[in-house]
Amino acid sequence: MIESSIIVIPARLASTRLPRKVLADIAGRPMLQHVWEAACAAGAQRVLIATDDVQIQGVAQAFGAECLLTAADHMSGSDRIAEVVEQLELDDAQLLVNLQGDEPEMPALCLQQVAELLASDPQATVATLYWPISDAAELYDPSVVKVVTDQQSRALYFSRSLIPHPRGAADAPSALAEGTVFKRHLGLYAYRASALRAFTAASPDPLELCEGLEQLRFLGLGQTIAMAQAAHPIPAGIDTAADLERVRKSLE
Repeated sequence: MIESSIIVIPARLASTRLPRKVLADIAGRPMLQHVWEAACAAGAQRVLIATDDVQIQGVAQAFGAECLLTAADHMSGSDRIAEVVEQLELDDAQLLVNLQGDEPEMPALCLQQVAELLASDPQATVATLYWPISDAAELYDPSVVKVVTDQQSRALYFSRSLIPHPRGAADAPSALAEGTVFKRHLGLYAYRASALRAFTAASPDPLELCEGLEQLRFLGLGQTIAMAQAAHPIPAGIDTAADLERVRKSLE
């Protein structure tokens, strides 16, 4: 349940497409503070920020957040949260939610949902969410990660390519119009601490390296990923200057 979960916000200063974005001003507060406030609204046991930068740590502590300093060489948010697991010496059964530091509009309902989804499935070690794709242009966009699931709504595979392949249709837009369901993966995760320990102990999976998707390492290790449609639409995170202006207008 969310009340027994820890929400961790990985935050780094040197983001590739929009450097220093987590400290960008939005309505008089740094973006990171908006993300932290969204996390606090979910009612978790604990909310903390994990960063590799003392400047971010200072800003976070100034607005009242708990902040842990982690290594600078982590390749993913999962790796950074895995270090939090070790720093805090958490039990393998502890549930953690990964809220990315560039999602200031994350609905508290979805944070609650992903934690409760994992808590309700004892066979799963990871949980995450999806949203139905209704725009045909997204089907061919490699930045839109697609997921296919089994009859128990557990992840079978994630890809930047079009999955499933609509073999019987003239093309993907036609398949969409005919009712084929395509699912967009949303990058909000809950994990058991044991899954993060296994993740960091393993080498990157060949499929993970091919697709550039860290969640494929969990599947490669035989981990079960529970999936559900998000209970509320999740606004896009901030990757570019245009995204930042959009959110500024929304929150101001």
